[in-house]
Amino acid sequence: MTKSTPQSRKDMRARTKLVHAGRDPSEQFGFVNTPIYRGSTVLQPTMAELEARHTKRFTYGTHGTPTTEALERAWSEVAGAAGTVLTPSGLAAISVALLAALKAGDHLLVTDSAYQPTRTFCNGFLSRMGIETTYYDPLIGAGIEALMRPNTKAVLVEAPGSQSFEIQDIPAIAEVAHRHDACVVMDNTWATPLFFPPHERGVDLAVEAGTKYLSGHSDLLLGLVSANEQWIKPLRQTFNYFAMCAGPEDVFLALRGLRSMDLRLREAERQGLALARWLSQRPEVSRVLHPALPDDPGHAIWKRDFSGSSGLFSVILKPASKAAIAALLDGLELFGLGYSWGGYESLVIPFDCRAYRTATVWNPEGPALRFSVGLEDIEDLKADLDKGFARLRAQG
Repeated sequence: MTKSTPQSRKDMRARTKLVHAGRDPSEQFGFVNTPIYRGSTVLQPTMAELEARHTKRFTYGTHGTPTTEALERAWSEVAGAAGTVLTPSGLAAISVALLAALKAGDHLLVTDSAYQPTRTFCNGFLSRMGIETTYYDPLIGAGIEALMRPNTKAVLVEAPGSQSFEIQDIPAIAEVAHRHDACVVMDNTWATPLFFPPHERGVDLAVEAGTKYLSGHSDLLLGLVSANEQWIKPLRQTFNYFAMCAGPEDVFLALRGLRSMDLRLREAERQGLALARWLSQRPEVSRVLHPALPDDPGHAIWKRDFSGSSGLFSVILKPASKAAIAALLDGLELFGLGYSWGGYESLVIPFDCRAYRTATVWNPEGPALRFSVGLEDIEDLKADLDKGFARLRAQG
């Protein structure tokens, strides 16, 4: 049997890469999957080889194992990156990426639509380190030029926004940032590299919460940061400072999830769009925030830069009381009330961005809900929500 290689797979489609990348059955006696390697100590046969540890493939558990290396290689291939590091969570991945690009006295630009824990890290930890953060309108595009300073060393983008789903013009922002020698960091969890190739679009460090679609089963915590050639060395160096290692079982589960990720993500896209369209016709719904819908304000940029959408989107309801929203949500049978997303089960949460937006005004006409659409039958999901809307109306 002739084995494919990263080079021979270069022009193959993502679905094929996901199946074959990062594994070599000949290294594990023919078994298909890379096993779980648990361990700290790596023994060397001689003193000379012990002292030559910088030339060795594996030297200590915090520096990597065959299990972590398999996922790093696979993700780098899928993302079109020079290298990848793995962390224990998505937030840890964002933290490592930002710390790789910044030092005391630097200035950071962050989209106002960013994942809220990212803001907490910037306002708390980075502020303590003497790094100033300025939040900007996610729709600013090339206008970000006006916010660049001599000490602006990184720009963080996220598309679409974590809850409000604005689509950013990543190539335009990256062009400006690079002219000012600033690193572009992107949270690409919503689209994954399958639907948005970050490094092709000008992103230097691309962050992914593997907890979501890579896992697909709501049973692990994992973060990934992929880097281009310019940034892989400082990323790896920063990662080594912290030894912020992902757990071996989580990495193994992520490798297993990787193989079916394309199929699950495309089904999530189909399910999400079907429910979004259905919700857009509901009398209780004012508007749906989903960039793949033609009437969404960010649709043109999404269509230009993205090749698909996931199962996560938001809706703005028409004015309703808190009691009515509770009646809708509390009685749902198939939609769990919980944070995170990207698993096989459907989720919904209420949210309000007003408490933390600083560069833009979030003032929706009614309550907001964020949906993560799972793999249940779409007609059953509609029926569950239909009963929920009846309870909402009954509250007046």
